[in-house]
Order: sequence, then structure tokens, then C-alpha cells
Amino acid sequence: MISFVRGPLAAVEEDSVVIEAGGVGLEIRVPLSVLEQLPSLGEEVKMYTYFQVREDGMNLYGFLHVQDRQMFRQLLGVNGIGPKAALGILSAMRPDDLRMAIVSGDAKAISRAPGVGTKTAQRIILDLKDKVSMDQVTENWLKAGGEMEQKDSAASAYGLAGAAREAVEALVALGYTSMEASRAVKKVSLQEGMTAEDVLKASLKHLSFL
Repeated sequence: MISFVRGPLAAVEEDSVVIEAGGVGLEIRVPLSVLEQLPSLGEEVKMYTYFQVREDGMNLYGFLHVQDRQMFRQLLGVNGIGPKAALGILSAMRPDDLRMAIVSGDAKAISRAPGVGTKTAQRIILDLKDKVSMDQVTENWLKAGGEMEQKDSAASAYGLAGAAREAVEALVALGYTSMEASRAVKKVSLQEGMTAEDVLKASLKHLSFL
């Protein structure tokens, strides 16, 4: 199995990229969310990959974060979801937005993906609801890095994850969709000592821009 590929970004296509590794150009199929985050051509990039071997050929699928590859694998475990459909879902919504939709039971959000009807969306929620948690979603936000200014201790990170989770739940209770709530909270610059109320107030300021 090819666990990851690292090397210069050689080409970007409509639904794939080419990474040079050991003098060989590897074509890797990726969701649209990955295309939006790629570095410039020639710069080094690392992708966590899923290698599929079938009778009619071999395909390599890639993701910038290991937890996103895990989400892809979880989708493949749902009856009726193959690599093409899983990639389509992760192109229509970012992995953490999908996790939020699963946690909150938002079948409508998932059914917006191409080729995914309401029944398929409900099956995804049913099959994966015990494998995805809100704690995992908020922890992924913190691991992704960006919006958290201070991560001085595990206790601090744990407290911020809990505050973010409660803020999302409060926004959903106020009538916002799971995707709107998660995106608003992700825009908050999390700082040590913030409470769920602090995160909620800051999130509300971002909702008008979504």
C-alpha cells in the first residue's frame, strides 16, 4: 500500500494532480477541496493516499490531511458508496462539514452532493454516526491549525474543543444548519480561556458573511 506521496507538484488537472516522486510522475485523484489548498506548481506537497486495485485498473486517491483520508475510507465502508461517489461527496463538502452533517443528522446537506439522494444520505448518517463524534470534529479544527492562537497545553486544547462543540450545538439550536454553524465557529480565532459563550458570540459575527 502507498501510504503517502511527497514531492514537487508537477501538474494540476480538473480532478487530479501529478506529483513527482523519485523521478516518476504519479497521477492522484483528489476532491475539489484539495485543489483549493494546493501550493504553486514546483513546490513540494505531501498527500496521504489510498491505493485502489481493480480488475480494470489501478487508482491513487490523495488528501492533504490524514483525517480526511480516514473520512474517505469511512465513506467506502457505506454500502453502495464507491471511490467515485466518495470523491464526489468530498468535493461537494469539506470533510469536517461532512462530519458535522453526520453528527447532526443533516441528510439534506449531504444529499446536495452529485449523485447522492436522500436515501443514500440517510444511509451514510446511519452507518457512520457511531464512527464520527463532535469531539473529533472540533479536535480536527484545532489540529488543522489555523485559527487557534495559543495551544500551550493539552488541557487548554481540550477546553477549547469543548467550547467550540457547545457553540456549534447552540447555533444549530438557534436554527442554523450544521454547515453554517461549523463554518462560523471555524472562523473564530480561538484563544486560551474562551468559554462556549465567548465562541458563540464571536461566531454570530461571522454568520452574516457566510
